[in-house]
Amino acid sequence: MRDLAPEILRQRLLIEGYYSVSVDRKEVEGFLTGIAASLELRTYGPPIVHEPGGIGKPENQGFDAFIPLIDSGISLYVWSARKFFAAVLFTCKSFDVSPRARLYAPPLWRSGARAS
Repeated sequence: MRDLAPEILRQRLLIEGYYSVSVDRKEVEGFLTGIAASLELRTYGPPIVHEPGGIGKPENQGFDAFIPLIDSGISLYVWSARKFFAAVLFTCKSFDVSPRARLYAPPLWRSGARAS
């Protein structure tokens, strides 16, 4: 893919996988703050977590969350019924993808996680 703005530094990372624990609002907040700290990305506000609670399709129920970074943000999507998650990191700062980001997912979330 052609880089439309080579003068703007930006880096993206997708981490997704299945998990084997009960995930609640506290776990979602901990995931976001933990991965930001692990990658040495600075936040400027607390995580924002939404739980639609019955709005939309049952198979898509779970959490939608975001934590703002000084240099952009991290989004997390959790499908509770399928025990699946996807985290999207977008920054205007370089970060080391290996091994911290690839292995950050807390052990409880790590079942089948992969980064790309």
